[in-house]
Amino acid sequence: MTEPKSKTEKLSVGAKTYIEDLAKEFVYNYQKVVTSKEMEKGTLVEPHAIQLINDVFFTSYEKNAERRENEWLTGECDIFVPTTKIIDVKSPWSLATFPATIFAGQNKDYEWQGRGYMMLWDVDLFEINYCMVNTPDELIRFEDPNVHYVDHIEPSLRVTRVPYERDSELEEKIKEKVEAAREYFNEVVDLIAMEHAA
Repeated sequence: MTEPKSKTEKLSVGAKTYIEDLAKEFVYNYQKVVTSKEMEKGTLVEPHAIQLINDVFFTSYEKNAERRENEWLTGECDIFVPTTKIIDVKSPWSLATFPATIFAGQNKDYEWQGRGYMMLWDVDLFEINYCMVNTPDELIRFEDPNVHYVDHIEPSLRVTRVPYERDSELEEKIKEKVEAAREYFNEVVDLIAMEHAA
């Protein structure tokens, strides 16, 4: 969703590079697997993070398992609060990377992801909930455990909520970018075929 430097372009250099990679995966029929210790932690501790939210805010949220799609997007949000809001759960790697304020937790990529969820579930609010929970022992390795074990810290200090409101103008921008991305994807697929024609 980053704006390109040139006014004549529809997509940023980063967006084009990403689309080129997708086109290559499509043509050669493979899928690149991206993983990291941070992503692994997020997956492993998600139930603990949702429980932390429930403990702090006296709720009974459960992990959403429904994937939705429309003409432009597909997505599976973490928590859907019917008719109210979407919550995306993030589990920071350590206390050093935990955003302790709303300002520190603002993230353009997460915001655009949330705007997509608001479109898909037709709700007016989206929250990123950063939940600081213990890192699994097998992931810590040689790092200082003091920044990974956090159960001794008051639970309310371990959840930072960053709210966003729905914006129809920004949703139109998403649609425009998706259309531009599809167009560029097809161009790259055609280019690969043309350059490798016998």
